[in-house]
Amino acid sequence: MTVLILARDIDPSADAMVEAVQRRGTRVYRVNTGWFPAQLGLAAELRGDRWCGHLTTPARTIDLAEVTGVYYRAPEAFQFPNEWEPQVRQHAFLEAKYGLGGVLASLPAVWVNHPSRLADAAYKPMQLAAASQLGLCVPETAVTNEPATFTSFARRGRTVTKMLGNTSLTNDDTHSVAWTRVLDTADLDDLTGIESTVHLAQRWAPKQAEARVIAVGDTITTVRIHAESAASRVDWRSDISALHYELIDPPQQVTEGVRALMRHFGLHYGALDFVITPDEQWIFLEINPGGQYGWLEAATGAAITDQLAELLTSDPTDHEERHRVTA
Repeated sequence: MTVLILARDIDPSADAMVEAVQRRGTRVYRVNTGWFPAQLGLAAELRGDRWCGHLTTPARTIDLAEVTGVYYRAPEAFQFPNEWEPQVRQHAFLEAKYGLGGVLASLPAVWVNHPSRLADAAYKPMQLAAASQLGLCVPETAVTNEPATFTSFARRGRTVTKMLGNTSLTNDDTHSVAWTRVLDTADLDDLTGIESTVHLAQRWAPKQAEARVIAVGDTITTVRIHAESAASRVDWRSDISALHYELIDPPQQVTEGVRALMRHFGLHYGALDFVITPDEQWIFLEINPGGQYGWLEAATGAAITDQLAELLTSDPTDHEERHRVTA
């Protein structure tokens, strides 16, 4: 039994996972796909219905047949020489993606989470539709690049806008983050640029508090988030220092909906965000299948790393149904 951790070189959560797996007496290897091809090699052959062979680094050889758990922590992209022509680098990248990536993706292991499941769960419109179908309460939402449609939706009630994908924006040497924000009259009076791409508008939900629900398999850990600044009350990620936390038990309907949503997307791990309204209604906002949890562990003492390590060191055959449902 071997757990393979795919992570960046600097990742405290991956560091903690190495230790947690080792405490369980299981062999663990950590690899960054950004090492390929300079410091990471692959040799694999198809034998029957599975790929056998090994990964190699300057320090070790990893037998693919022994891998029973894979912790996928957003490792870096393959790195090819800058002096290569762009089209050559792109060709090499795609060959590595479908070759190395394909061999790894085929491993019959417990994946947290499998790249294909991550891709499926990345679409917020799919998340919201699935959550509603499975009994979770969701906010009114519009997705459009038509100014008239955007305006019509926003004028029917207090509205926020948020990114559909990555919230980080990089331009040359500058880096910025697009937080969720409440639209005002000035925004609606000048919608220049709306037509250039799709935008998400969502009805503001009055907040008593927010909650992050961490799902590891069927184990649910819920943290109530209290925001103490104006910025954090709109988007708590924008002012982490203004937050305090408490472990709580969510309503049974929310627990059942979270588990159903996890099964729907074939996920073994997910970080789900909810608004808790003044009348204690829980409104689902999104699920992040790679969401961070380390700071919540430190703040509350929740044993999320241990839960994940227990899952990664379990028998893969115990989890085949979750994978098969969405394959």
